[in-house]
Amino acid sequence: MPQTTKKTATKKAAVRSSGTTTSKTNSQEDKHAPLMQLFTDALKDMYWAEQAIIEGLKKLQQAATNEELTEAFEDHEMETKKHISRLEKVFEQLELPAEGKKCAAMEGILKEADEVIKHTPEGSATRDAGLIIAAQKVEHYEIASYGGLVAIAHTLGQTKAAKLLQKTLDEEEETDLHLTDIAETAINFEAAEESEEENETEATEVTEE
Repeated sequence: MPQTTKKTATKKAAVRSSGTTTSKTNSQEDKHAPLMQLFTDALKDMYWAEQAIIEGLKKLQQAATNEELTEAFEDHEMETKKHISRLEKVFEQLELPAEGKKCAAMEGILKEADEVIKHTPEGSATRDAGLIIAAQKVEHYEIASYGGLVAIAHTLGQTKAAKLLQKTLDEEEETDLHLTDIAETAINFEAAEESEEENETEATEVTEE
């Protein structure tokens, strides 16, 4: 075969090969398009949620009495700012603008926290116990959400995004365990004592009447 003919054949083969690779890539992207849309929507959901949590944690700090609990809320506020920054990095990796989408679930959970503050005595361990429950509801929503995001990121081959999201997931789990420890070692017992004292006071008042 003449040299020119060989070059032409090689070039055609290269074009065919390139076309096949491009076709496969496009096919894979099309196949994952709905999942990628779900992934980005969930990221927007959490971006909004994390910003709302910042404001919620400030309220919890003001309402809490136990010093260790107050510090835990302050620490988590700082962590939450890091979580927002990580989400922004994930958006950047995906070449998308960092924007939030209102998270109705988190909005509802934070409203429950407001109700705890409204219906418990100021300065009481009972309120602190309620605040821990409210905060852990936030944590559990975040743990579920970030756990799902990590899994989807791996499926989509977004390894860097998965690593960033995993760091946040680990911190959310640590915070949840820390809140449980605070409740079980101090606050719940103090709240129980408050209840006993209140019952004794009410019993005394009834007897005097």
